[in-house]
Amino acid sequence: MTPRIERLVTSGQFTLDGGTWDVENNVWLVGDDHEVVVIDAAHDVDAIMEAVGDRRLTAIVCTHAHNDHINAAPELARRTGAVVWLHHDDLPLWKQTHPDHDPGARLLDGQVIEAAGADLRVLHTPGHAPGAVCLYDPGLGVVFTGDTLFQGGPGATGRSYSHFPTIIESIRDRLLTLPPETKVLTGHGDATTIGAEAPHLQEWIARGH
Repeated sequence: MTPRIERLVTSGQFTLDGGTWDVENNVWLVGDDHEVVVIDAAHDVDAIMEAVGDRRLTAIVCTHAHNDHINAAPELARRTGAVVWLHHDDLPLWKQTHPDHDPGARLLDGQVIEAAGADLRVLHTPGHAPGAVCLYDPGLGVVFTGDTLFQGGPGATGRSYSHFPTIIESIRDRLLTLPPETKVLTGHGDATTIGAEAPHLQEWIARGH
């Protein structure tokens, strides 16, 4: 059975550097009728549990540790027994939201997270956050980019722990080298493709300076 991709949109708040903003997040589920991976457990653990249903949750993968992408992760792990995966470089951000909990496992560049026939390869893409990662499955023809790449350009780099030249380097070297037909499934908003975004790299660089 070919793994399927499901999107759940949850609402809550993003808080950093003393500011708070209302946001809607994409929670992605990749799996089949028996097991599933959750990418970015955002805001609403009950809604995520309902989307998982009676399937075995094999992993909770965090694309980065801004609070709006991880605030439901420890409780989801507690209820299901699944392990939370995070890149080590984002631990300082994680601790701002969950000072008394640690993620269960460390994401490494090149590692593959498997579930129901999906092979999600970890691409370390710092810039929006130091430990930001994208998850690429060539078989499914998709890359889950978190807040690294959106329809229309890079994720924000105007707050703590972010760096514009670094996110441009990550996008140029790790994402725009993927096949142009690769579907880009983002942390917020609508999907795009690598081919749709690649021609605009120089515009983003000019805009960012």
